[in-house]
Amino acid sequence: MTATAIRTQSLVKTFGRFGSPTRAVDGLSLTVPDGSIYGLLGRNSAGKTTTIRMLMGLARPTSGLVEVLGLNPGYERERVAMLRQVGYVPEDKALVGMTTRQLFELNRAFYPDTWSDELARRAVDRLELPLDTSFTKLSMGNKTKAALAVAIAQRSRLLILDEPTTGLDPVALDALLRLLVEDCTSDGRTIFLSSHQLNEIEQIADHIGIMDRGRLLLEGPLDDIRAGFRRVTVTGSALPKSAPAILNVRCEKHATQYVLQRDPEAFEAELNRNGGTVIDSTPLSLHDIFLELCRKDEGQGDSSGREVSE
Repeated sequence: MTATAIRTQSLVKTFGRFGSPTRAVDGLSLTVPDGSIYGLLGRNSAGKTTTIRMLMGLARPTSGLVEVLGLNPGYERERVAMLRQVGYVPEDKALVGMTTRQLFELNRAFYPDTWSDELARRAVDRLELPLDTSFTKLSMGNKTKAALAVAIAQRSRLLILDEPTTGLDPVALDALLRLLVEDCTSDGRTIFLSSHQLNEIEQIADHIGIMDRGRLLLEGPLDDIRAGFRRVTVTGSALPKSAPAILNVRCEKHATQYVLQRDPEAFEAELNRNGGTVIDSTPLSLHDIFLELCRKDEGQGDSSGREVSE
């Protein structure tokens, strides 16, 4: 059995006690394999930040299970043990009014057993990060760089990064992605990052979760997800409108277009046996997969009528 760095089961977080509570996270069950780069993808207000706050013990679940490195962050003693092994960069990078150099020195004292001056220097050089400017005077991009550099230099067993690319220009973004892949996963560290920027995450992630309206719509190895989705255009009569493999179907004037979410070859073979003619079959990009899943989720509606917050 593959070891897991993060596991949630039927995780729920509800805000508001009177009237109609808002369910920001709705029965979330995800598994992050140890040593993986896991990208949690979702639109703004999908529930990603609320999920990460529960992983870090900063918000208490309404119900469900949370385990990070085998520890429950809801218990103070286990949370302290967990934090010694986790590097965390929140979405809000508003850190204290000190220089980046002072921030490094402070964190070196907190992580004496794992801190790497070499990694810190490499991050500063690659990210072109000013060391002696007060954090309050840094641009948003440099604030992001500073927070990420500190987390990387901690050499924590697990990195949890919430929207880590905020404010980064293309050059800094490329440098960050290289640091994460080349310097953070070579020794088996796990990276869990949330984002709504699909192209950036697709470059480095090997596992993906897609979240919308507080729910996990899809999870798995990225290569398996790509292999399972396909857009197929078919002509013929009496074509199926529903099947386990069909995610979406669109009936056009001269053909029917299917978006398949599993076993596309088997579905196409079944169509051919029943008189259908496949005139086009195209794999979906991660961007297209994301859009199709979210459209399907919207089409199914939300019986509670609630709005979901991040």
